[in-house]
Amino acid sequence: MIRALRPVLMLLLAAVPAIALRLSGVHPAAPLAIVVFGLGVVAASFVLAWAAEAAEVDISGGLAIALLAVIAVLPEYAVDLYFAHTAGSQPEYVAYAAANMTGSNRLLLGLGWSSVVLISLYVASKRSGRTIKALVLESGYRRELGFLAVASVVAFIIPITGQIHLLLGIALLAFFAYYLWRAATADSGHEPDLIGPAARIGALGKVQRRITVVAMFAAAAGIILLSAEPFADSLVEGGQALGIDQFLLVQWLAPLASEAPEFIVAILFAWRGKGAAALGLLISAKVNQWTLLIGSLPIAYGIGGGPAALPLDGRQVEEFLLTATQTVLGLAVLLSLRFPRWAAWALLGLFAVQFAVPGQTGRYVLSGIYLALAIWALSYNRQYVVQTLTSPFRRTSKVTAEQESELAGV
Repeated sequence: MIRALRPVLMLLLAAVPAIALRLSGVHPAAPLAIVVFGLGVVAASFVLAWAAEAAEVDISGGLAIALLAVIAVLPEYAVDLYFAHTAGSQPEYVAYAAANMTGSNRLLLGLGWSSVVLISLYVASKRSGRTIKALVLESGYRRELGFLAVASVVAFIIPITGQIHLLLGIALLAFFAYYLWRAATADSGHEPDLIGPAARIGALGKVQRRITVVAMFAAAAGIILLSAEPFADSLVEGGQALGIDQFLLVQWLAPLASEAPEFIVAILFAWRGKGAAALGLLISAKVNQWTLLIGSLPIAYGIGGGPAALPLDGRQVEEFLLTATQTVLGLAVLLSLRFPRWAAWALLGLFAVQFAVPGQTGRYVLSGIYLALAIWALSYNRQYVVQTLTSPFRRTSKVTAEQESELAGV
């Protein structure tokens, strides 16, 4: 058992400085605080991800995948909800809540989805001795895409109105609850495929495993709660001290720290030839972000003392529009349950280009490019649009490939 827990104990040890600083009330210089508390968040994120994976042994079906995706992004939620809550009494923090949310969404799709697909295609091509041009998903993933499609269409209300209203937040949370219910009633048909520390923990005896998983959840949650606030504040203060745009620091550094374990798990799955499972995990995480995360922001803002709607300024509206159009392109490409190589390179390239063309004009131009490509992909895959949008509401939990072809009329 000690061998199985060795990586966990090492990570918990790495988080000790963050815990000590927070409990002692010491406030180090912002750059040092970013490193110390950021390390605490990263360490806790890995422990949380391993615990969630090991829990799959005791939770069967599609619910395990959905819950794994939820738990894996909890550190990111802690940071973003802190920004939204603080914005209720300090309006200048509103921008940071939007920054963290849009950054994490674009990072997940632009870097996460594309990297997993490219690695999967490389591994598959190398093993087969021929060039594999597309990653193919099983028909069961259409329901995930359907939930993401509905949430994405609804989310365009936000850049149009320039706010995230409380009623919209409640609706998105209700939709997320429905998503979990559908996941719980669906049979994934797959046994847990664990790797690394999660596999060793999952192989423990039933009682040992469950006690260990609960203890890991508790320890990771405690570290995240202690580290999230000072880490978020240090990002804002550190940007000012280092002469870096605070918005950009919050937008990219915080999501990188909190989503690192999720990316690593997905990439490891891709290297093992489990590309569909890796992409499925990231699709589920995207559903969580587009429903649970966005829906929680106006609620946290209201609890912090803000009015019924979280306002967005011009810069945030542009960022949200860019994020929404990127999401539509990712969905449009995947409507046929095939993710071609060219689409992965396009998403990765456009993600990289945004750093070379900053500013309002650059964001609007990139949004236009995403939208134009999305319209083309939607037209090309138009026979799957209605089928995907209605999939979350159909009673059937599993559709065969032959049935999908009949429904699509091909």
